Amino acid sequence: MSQIPSTEETRELVLARLREDQRFVLAAHENPDGDALGSLLGMHGLLQALGKDSAIFISPDDLPLPREYRFLSLDGLIRLPPADIAERTVVFLDCGNIDRNSASVLRDGAHLLNIDHHHDNTRFGTLNHVVPEASCTAEIVWDLMHGLDVRPTPAVAEALYIGLITDTGRFMYENTGPRAHLMAAELIASSPEGEAGVDVAGVYRRLYEGVPLGKLTLLALALSQLQRFDGGELAIATLSAEDFDRADAEDSYSEGIIDQLRALEGTKVAVLVRELSSGERKGQHKISLRATDDDVDVSIIARAQGGGGHRRAAGFSTTLDSEELIAFLREAIAAQLHPSSDGHAAATLA
Repeated sequence: MSQIPSTEETRELVLARLREDQRFVLAAHENPDGDALGSLLGMHGLLQALGKDSAIFISPDDLPLPREYRFLSLDGLIRLPPADIAERTVVFLDCGNIDRNSASVLRDGAHLLNIDHHHDNTRFGTLNHVVPEASCTAEIVWDLMHGLDVRPTPAVAEALYIGLITDTGRFMYENTGPRAHLMAAELIASSPEGEAGVDVAGVYRRLYEGVPLGKLTLLALALSQLQRFDGGELAIATLSAEDFDRADAEDSYSEGIIDQLRALEGTKVAVLVRELSSGERKGQHKISLRATDDDVDVSIIARAQGGGGHRRAAGFSTTLDSEELIAFLREAIAAQLHPSSDGHAAATLA
């Protein structure tokens, strides 16, 4: 069996590819979050600084972006893969599994660069630069900028900072390391040319304040339907398509609800179940998983259902009904917490 190259080796290979190739298309996972968008815009800025032909692909199904990200300027956006895809290098960012991007034609690129920080990345690229110890994929892009001696523009610095703070939970999650703070300090600082650094307060306001009433209404509906199982180890809330209609809420308004569930005392795993009401997966449910500590690896649970993610944050989509899903989750959690126990306990309403 051939040895997997070290991250130092793959970093040099990626830098060489970025220097040598001329035409690129950038892509991330479906339903792009702050890190996916920050990484896309950061890489696009890097390539533009090098004088490359770069385009950002986001599927029409993922547009418009969630409300909190709509202020981002998506220069270079394309909604369909380019006709010359076979002649372009495709850079997948923050995408642990190639199946998490709906445009299968992107697999036909001349080269597939897979740049990511998910520990369960499937290494689907022709070149895989996977850095699990990085706080976010935006941090990896920032590091590549250093390797190519490229300084981000103010807009790119802001995008990278958004990727950083959203994936670290505003520096509260366990993936926050020293480099995350070094990166933040550098992006916030003014440039030698006198350009202002990232406006931290302004970014915070746009991401986390000015909350629409529908978002708060949806949170209230989710909390009113909270269930706890197995002594509170599992906390689960479900949102139906009707709940979104009642709250007059966009799909993206469910973002952040899972963090409220995770904060509940005694919880080991928090789960948000959201009914999908449009697109090819209409009628399925999107499952978000969060663990409060390392006692449960939720990425293992997600992979068992075809999903993936991080040790403490993962997800999957499913056609299981409520009873089947709860039974699966309880057994999967118990298998890690109580290997000698069947984990079955009576449900209690919170």
